[in-house]
Amino acid sequence: MEARLQKVLSELGIASRREAEEMIRRSRVRINGVLAQLGQKVDPEKDTITVDGQPILAKRRPPLVYVLLNKPLGVVSTCHDPQGRTTVLDLLPPKLRQDIGIHPVGRLDVNSSGALILTNDGDLTFKLTHPRHSIPKTYQVVVQGHPSEVVLEKWRRGVLLDGRKTRPAQVSYLERLTNSSRLEIVLQEGRNRQIRRVAEQLGYPVVKLHRSAIGSIQLKTPKTPSLKEGQYRFLQDDEVRCLQNQTKHIPTNDSAEVRSRQNHEMVQEKK
Repeated sequence: MEARLQKVLSELGIASRREAEEMIRRSRVRINGVLAQLGQKVDPEKDTITVDGQPILAKRRPPLVYVLLNKPLGVVSTCHDPQGRTTVLDLLPPKLRQDIGIHPVGRLDVNSSGALILTNDGDLTFKLTHPRHSIPKTYQVVVQGHPSEVVLEKWRRGVLLDGRKTRPAQVSYLERLTNSSRLEIVLQEGRNRQIRRVAEQLGYPVVKLHRSAIGSIQLKTPKTPSLKEGQYRFLQDDEVRCLQNQTKHIPTNDSAEVRSRQNHEMVQEKK
């Protein structure tokens, strides 16, 4: 059965759809010996797909894996880094990072720490990074200075970034420190460096940013010990079901809206 190439590569555990698109753009993928084109449809049962000259077998799909990582500072949320920096895959054992197509879901800035999901479930990755997703993400943030309630209310209502207003956010004042303040921020969108950019715009730059939860999935639960930086654990079955239920309304097809938004985010990340 034919499907878009990036979707097939994702389902076979080769890469996320987003990374598969980048592989195609870089001329790393061929179909029946011919360079693949973005959006091209293939039948993995009939067509010969190669990545970097290596054939991809349609029956090789590995079991689905879901991991929660506590990302340390200085680690990049990608599978490969041209600058040679440590990636989130480097923190996993070889049996997890080799030949099963595991990849990070979304991004967490190199100077931020905290919860990051990694999986080889391409459909779930697509849905979780879809513009229509509404899974809240919780952050513990330290900012310079002491923002007033008026400033926090502006943050809650939304701030213009790149000509588009951010969605309403939950912003709570947790602690007043000597020269800074500790806030808890809950977002339902994931625009590039959003918290840092909004804080800078409001005049209270971020000193420290840590993501403590993705929806109901937390670094520490009653059933599991708190994850130290650099550690990971497998998601429990009920956690995976929760993610699937929260995203079941999102279509799995590659719409023009999604491709446009993903391309925009890729450009922003390279700046």
